[in-house]
Amino acid sequence: MLILQLLGGLLTLTLGAESLVRGASALARALRISPLVIGLTIVAFGTSAPELVVSCQSAWRGQPDLAMGNVIGSNIFNVLFILGVSALIIPLAVAQQLIRFDVPVMIALSGLVYLAGRDGAIGRVDGILFCTGLVAYTTWAVVQSRKENAAVQDEYTHEFGAEPQKTAPPWWWNLGLLAVGLAMLIFGSRWFCDAGVEIARGLGVSELVIGLTLVAMGTSLPEVATSIMAAVRGERDIAVGNVVGSNIFNILGVLGISSVISPTGIGVSEVALHFDIPVMIAVAVSCLPIFFTGREISRWEGAVFLLYFCVYTTHLILSETNPQIHRTFGSIILGYVLPLTVLALAVSVCGAWKKQRAE
Repeated sequence: MLILQLLGGLLTLTLGAESLVRGASALARALRISPLVIGLTIVAFGTSAPELVVSCQSAWRGQPDLAMGNVIGSNIFNVLFILGVSALIIPLAVAQQLIRFDVPVMIALSGLVYLAGRDGAIGRVDGILFCTGLVAYTTWAVVQSRKENAAVQDEYTHEFGAEPQKTAPPWWWNLGLLAVGLAMLIFGSRWFCDAGVEIARGLGVSELVIGLTLVAMGTSLPEVATSIMAAVRGERDIAVGNVVGSNIFNILGVLGISSVISPTGIGVSEVALHFDIPVMIAVAVSCLPIFFTGREISRWEGAVFLLYFCVYTTHLILSETNPQIHRTFGSIILGYVLPLTVLALAVSVCGAWKKQRAE
């Protein structure tokens, strides 16, 4: 029964996010808002709506580990799994000026979560600062969109739709889609969270691990669909932009709003502070050298992302189920896999730098 409730909640969340994005995008086009802004704000933020509602409800109901784990796990999942799968479909181009700005922002915000959580909680003051940052980031995206060249504008117009036609649905229909999507998100998140928590308790797994894995993967399904479909259609910049934009929204919007509405703020456990948040930072930082080398994510780099996602998930499961094997597994990762990865990235960066100098 719990599995059916979990799947039902997940399906409702996904359909709700789709309805929300469609309604918001159509209203934005009717108001003649740039397709670029729609792609990087409404679509990226709309696909993060499940994370927002799940984390807000978890925070309000006194489940801070679930709320924090959802944000951290979603950001790790977005980069390692979604970009990994998308890059295996087609090497992802990272050529837009906007993307080159967003990645450093994502890294800085990931580090800011660590600094804000060192006192054991993301408080309301931190949440207000994050929400203010979200407003500033969205404003910057609107201003920046007016400076993009025609090729970039055409790409986003092709992906998210051109100007509304005479046969477009009326405004009240799109407003109804927004309302229905929001209602589905609220009810779906409640079913999903309740089932996830009960399953965690039944298996003896902590709420943090459930948030980092099951909840994070489930609420990230809209990002999975959007980025993979963009990669299949050859819209390679959009596949990257959706992930980076969603990660930024997860920190500024999801974590910010959750911290504001929570009676006591979002608690940050020692485990999250000393392991999971540093992993989120490391995953964000790893994008820089990969994006720098040829300004694309190649297929082998996508495979490395997927490998690390499997390693991270295995680490989480072993930490809860078999501590002895978990310690051995962790030693292998720290002693061999990570140094080899750093060496491979360093060689790639040096090769790209030499190639640029030669040109």
